[in-house]
Amino acid sequence: MAVEIEHATEHHPAHAPPPPRRGLRRLTGAGWLRVLWVMPLSFGLATLLVIGARAAMGFDPLWELQVLIVAWTVVVPLGFLAALGGFDYWAYWISGKPTRPEDHSGHGARTWKDYFRVNTDHKVIGIQYLVTTIFFFGAAGLMAMFMRAELARPGMQYVDTNTFNGLFSVHASLMIFLFIIPAFAGLGNYVIPLMLGAPDMAFPRLNALSFWLLPIAGLIMMSSYLVPDGGAFAAGWTNYVPLAVQQPDGNLMFQMGVQWAGASSIMTALNFLVTIITMRAPGMSFWRMPLLVWANFATSTLVVLATPFVAGSQFFIMFDRVLHTNFFNPEMGGDVIAYQHIFWFYSHPAVYIMMLPGFGIASEVISVFARKPIFGYRLMALSLMAILILGFSVWAHHMFVSGMQSWIRIPMMVTTLVIAVPTGIKVFSWLATLWEGRIRFATPMLFALGFVTMFVIGGLSGIYLGSVPVDIHASDTYFVVAHIHYVLFGGSLFTIFAGIYYWFPKMTGRMYDERLGKIHFWLTFVGFNVTFFPMHWVGLQGMPRRVADYAPEFGNWNLVISIASFGLGASTLVFLYNMIVSWRAGAPAGPNPWRALTLEWQVSSPPPIFNFHEIPQVVGSPYEYGVRGARHAVLNGDRAAVEEREKVEA
Repeated sequence: MAVEIEHATEHHPAHAPPPPRRGLRRLTGAGWLRVLWVMPLSFGLATLLVIGARAAMGFDPLWELQVLIVAWTVVVPLGFLAALGGFDYWAYWISGKPTRPEDHSGHGARTWKDYFRVNTDHKVIGIQYLVTTIFFFGAAGLMAMFMRAELARPGMQYVDTNTFNGLFSVHASLMIFLFIIPAFAGLGNYVIPLMLGAPDMAFPRLNALSFWLLPIAGLIMMSSYLVPDGGAFAAGWTNYVPLAVQQPDGNLMFQMGVQWAGASSIMTALNFLVTIITMRAPGMSFWRMPLLVWANFATSTLVVLATPFVAGSQFFIMFDRVLHTNFFNPEMGGDVIAYQHIFWFYSHPAVYIMMLPGFGIASEVISVFARKPIFGYRLMALSLMAILILGFSVWAHHMFVSGMQSWIRIPMMVTTLVIAVPTGIKVFSWLATLWEGRIRFATPMLFALGFVTMFVIGGLSGIYLGSVPVDIHASDTYFVVAHIHYVLFGGSLFTIFAGIYYWFPKMTGRMYDERLGKIHFWLTFVGFNVTFFPMHWVGLQGMPRRVADYAPEFGNWNLVISIASFGLGASTLVFLYNMIVSWRAGAPAGPNPWRALTLEWQVSSPPPIFNFHEIPQVVGSPYEYGVRGARHAVLNGDRAAVEEREKVEA
């Protein structure tokens, strides 16, 4: 299908490399050398500030650890960001000095070193996101392996109960806050501006800063293992009170890590919203946007509205611990149930923050590899917005056994079941798109189809848990563990893999090894189901979750689950090998190996620095596969073609 693009009337400034720094300038200029001396300086400054403030106020001892932890996790990350150059441009502006002319030397990647500094190119930032999140995915997966090794037999083998609690708490927190949510942000960062026909994100410097907050959050969470007297936070990723207030000082690392990760999410979401609303190519109305753009629009709105609530909940816990307030102390008028309401008012919409981008990715992949337009495109887009609205009405179904007011159970059960309707619309739309399609079972398509099957299973178990009587019986059992992994692993991770394989040729200009990709899929699919499906059975038989030891009658199934989980973990090694080797030596991909219609496939692979040498004008749907004479974009100068197309549409 031919796609023509107009020559741009404006030319972007030259992409000149920065001048080399020598001597003292290498130590004082932004970069990793400055980080080496600014980080210890920030650490010492934070320590002196705390000791000095406590001495002035007459506190004893002067070096209370939890106060120091809060100071360190605020001042040291800020010092790191400043040393790396994250605030340089803004510092010039705030100080009243003339801002430096934008030479775009900090934009784009000329060598691999450009991925290790502050870079304002959305494509570089997207890859930075993905590589960073895969690192934390591997770290969280290793923690899961330690847990499954402990659970392979009844009794205590390798770790004590508090260490086990720390393992599953940090595991879940990294998977949610440092992998699933930012991995979707990374894929969106790379492809959304390309899909919109935009040269970059709306706020490139803010985009760069939002990425660098992410490794800060992850390292803070992982560093909780180093805190003396108790180690890692061990109150679960939900961090329920009053346990969270009574935990050792490592619990503060969860609160501070969530604040940094949440700030990153909000910055990224605001950037997506402004980019989608204001930077679409000429002719791209909302009803011509790809469904991934619709999904990111809904997701970003959820992030902006919901994330401040989880930040507030963690601030309240920190105040109870450090400032000795009583938000959640029942003896002083506090309310522990209030924490759960605040936390889940974010954390159930967060489930859709972790799902909606996957819906968009699955829609793109299924349409391309079935060679059919998405069935019910407008209804699909509207159902994404319906989930955005209904997602705020179901939070208390996580609290049916919490002791909350009983009258709220029934309306929350009803809204929980109602939200299955827009989700079901998507499943039927994907199935209708596949019906009589010319299906090609490439690796992205396999992961997309695996997502549909796994998400349906997770959704069905979610309907059971949304029913008050069943939830009361199954709550805090392995049935819930199975449900959340079918939704988040089967629903989110499968679509992340589908997206990585689908856009890998665009990101690198090379094709991955298809045989290894299919091996990775089948190892993941089989390993995942053997690991998590039996958990439904043992959960309904009474196996409690969040325990390091269990009754001997569950021993056989737990051994099977643990063996399968190690196979599932090993499948990731195939993925990593495929990505690394293919990036270095894969076959050239060409600009559009999938013959897709969306704009990102109409430029070279990898794309130019500012994406488009020529400004595209969109005149049709991104999913017009099989429509005779259909074109998605044409020359702006080809007015006759544009006018003829608009007459046909009218």
